[in-house]
Amino acid sequence: MHADKMQEINDVGLIDLISIIVRRRFLIIILTCIAMFGSVVFSILSLIISPDKSPFPNLYSPQSNMLINDSSSTGGAFSSMLNSSGLGNLASLAGLSSSSGATYSSLALYLLTTNSFLDHIVENFQIIQHYKIKSFERTTSRNLVKKKMSSKFDDSTGVFSISYTDIDPIFAQAIVNFATKQLEKRFEEIGIDKNKLQKENLERNLTNTLDEIQRLEQASQRLMRGLGSTGRLADGTSFLLESTRLELELEAQKTVYTELKTQYELTKVKMASETPVFQILEYAEVPDQKSGPSRGTLCIIVTFAAFFFSVFLAFLLNAIDNIKKDPEAMAKLKGTRS
Repeated sequence: MHADKMQEINDVGLIDLISIIVRRRFLIIILTCIAMFGSVVFSILSLIISPDKSPFPNLYSPQSNMLINDSSSTGGAFSSMLNSSGLGNLASLAGLSSSSGATYSSLALYLLTTNSFLDHIVENFQIIQHYKIKSFERTTSRNLVKKKMSSKFDDSTGVFSISYTDIDPIFAQAIVNFATKQLEKRFEEIGIDKNKLQKENLERNLTNTLDEIQRLEQASQRLMRGLGSTGRLADGTSFLLESTRLELELEAQKTVYTELKTQYELTKVKMASETPVFQILEYAEVPDQKSGPSRGTLCIIVTFAAFFFSVFLAFLLNAIDNIKKDPEAMAKLKGTRS
């Protein structure tokens, strides 16, 4: 019996709610339609107005991709590398320690947020002037770049991505590619990819040694041309002594060149058999499609929000009408005012 009574009360309450909505249906429909129409007009106007003045402009997010080999970031090697590069203390403050399972990808994420890295972008692209920053220029410009630039690492593929969001796709692409090159430069400065550094050093030494060999050969030819009938050079120096000295130096340089060339070829073979720690896969392109915002989603959200608000408003107006019709409630309100 009690359950039937409760069911009857619930039915009456549901009927009352439906009756309020039906009675105020024009209010609900009008407010919802106004919101829907307004959001559509707002979306269209945001497309027509120039991006720098539009309240809802198109945003573009070009992206570059790099390959970071985390499998080679063993604890001991990683820790010693950070300490030798001078980043040990700073990295530990950021949570990059070998004991916490730090990786090269986490180091890359950290480097992108350092003040020196951000300042390079701010200065190179005149961020302060571009975005017309007036107060706390250094801090504000850093935070703005940090907010607009995003990065992520895909554990399954080892691909590290950098993107920058702006209304100007060309400007955003330039920043992404600059950041990519700067990150590669920082990895090289830290000395993570030992094989790559060794290859570059060997290439420089090979070039210098080859130049020295050519210089000695040219000096030997000049020596032959300057040989006089007395067996001495124009300055009185013994031809035999000078020729012997040049031959010894030339042989020594050729021996050094042979050893360097052997090391160079072995390093190339080693690099071919191993995955590099950091490798740029592709630079960012100028995007021809926006990354946001979704104006269709905005219209849907505004329409539904207006509908629920109008329903709430209908119940509120009905409650006010009921209070006005209730003498006892009105008396209480008048007593409160007095």
